[in-house]
Amino acid sequence: MQRYSSIILVAVALLGIIAISTITVMKDRTSPSDKPAANNKELHIAVFQGGYGLEYWKEITEKFEVAYPGVQVHLTISPRIGDVIRPQIVAGNPPDFLAISDTDQSGIMTSLVKEKGLMDITDVFEDVALDHVQQLKDMILPGILESKRFTPYEDGKIYMAPSNAAPMGLIYNKKLFKDKGWKLPETWGEFFALDEELKKKENYVADENGNKIKRALFTYQGIYPEYLEEILYPSLANAAGIAQLKKIFSYEPGSFKTEPVKQVLDTLAKLGSGGYLMEGTVGLNHTQSQTDMMLGKAIFIVNGSWMENEMKDSPREDGFEFGMIPVPVFNKGDERYILSSYEQFSIPLKAKNPELAKEFLKFLYTEESVLLFAKKANGTFALKGAQELSRNYLTPGVYEMFSAYEGATAITQEWNIIPKQSKEDIRNQLFKKAITPIMTGKMTTEEWMNQVENAFADIQANMNAQQY
Repeated sequence: MQRYSSIILVAVALLGIIAISTITVMKDRTSPSDKPAANNKELHIAVFQGGYGLEYWKEITEKFEVAYPGVQVHLTISPRIGDVIRPQIVAGNPPDFLAISDTDQSGIMTSLVKEKGLMDITDVFEDVALDHVQQLKDMILPGILESKRFTPYEDGKIYMAPSNAAPMGLIYNKKLFKDKGWKLPETWGEFFALDEELKKKENYVADENGNKIKRALFTYQGIYPEYLEEILYPSLANAAGIAQLKKIFSYEPGSFKTEPVKQVLDTLAKLGSGGYLMEGTVGLNHTQSQTDMMLGKAIFIVNGSWMENEMKDSPREDGFEFGMIPVPVFNKGDERYILSSYEQFSIPLKAKNPELAKEFLKFLYTEESVLLFAKKANGTFALKGAQELSRNYLTPGVYEMFSAYEGATAITQEWNIIPKQSKEDIRNQLFKKAITPIMTGKMTTEEWMNQVENAFADIQANMNAQQY
């Protein structure tokens, strides 16, 4: 009995030691500054500088260096980051960490995905968060990690991580609508009917020379027509249905040449051919068109909640207040859809310091980072509760833009991976090679559909020849 009692006491003691060890490990997990110094560790980070600015990135990298003594972060941030780092990637010497979306204009991320050039980061999300006793995957907004944006090869593995979460829709001046007593449009019929109000002399606005001009109904980021995805995908979901939209995202032959799809394309064409588009739009960049909209030359523009931060120093009408609504629907009572923006973090397969890059990724998901992003970038991370956590640091305009989700179904673009040997970039056929001709009446919607269907046929042929 004494022998068995001794064994029990030893077992209890061992359990106690294990428990203490577990607590110690968890403490280490939740306090990155307690980790051993990572001497002579260099981390090279490449960041797209967009609407969220650069202040957040400067500060968060400094905080990471403090939390991990001995680490030195080399930050490269640029609006043309894809072009900046392309030579490094081609030479097989990529940065360790990328904060670049797969929709980047340079196409660098599209190429990396096609070439399977990104590292499997599933283990990061299976790991415990740095400041929560919880697996990181359970902290991410539902459904994101399982989507094609983040598991592009449908092998159950995560290759890209979500950063911010933001609604994208029609931006308008809340004060203008309140002052004029205008009703926000729910249907496309109501949207186009607003143009009659704009024809009234009392609703004209002064241009740079002081001349009174009619406000346009709509503008967009002319030389970056991809912004119109914020109308295209929700409208396709409305007119054709979610199932049909998924067929389109899968390049299914014939899926883009149907009557519901034509109804959507005709509506986009009407914006230009019907005289509703702000003059000169097709030649403007994003900041130019956004400034003109804020000055009252157009009453709607497509954009995401980052626009307020991006344009914080730009001129505008007196008392301008940011507002956002989902894209109109075709029939009263239809389900409304709104496109969500999820930009991405990733680690190149050939990164020189992948483990430190993974630690940095986890560091970005800490509460300290989330709050800093709200303070410096006026945005929210794709984490559960991040919007409310950040509320005191977000401007009222940005916080209220999230109300655009209310009464609408959020969707994301989830294109299947284009195989290596295909030269097609579907975004070219959808936007770059179509929008300006459509808006200027030089291309018909039938030609637009055929152009996209031809791209689908090429992609499908190559997909049949190459299976991931």
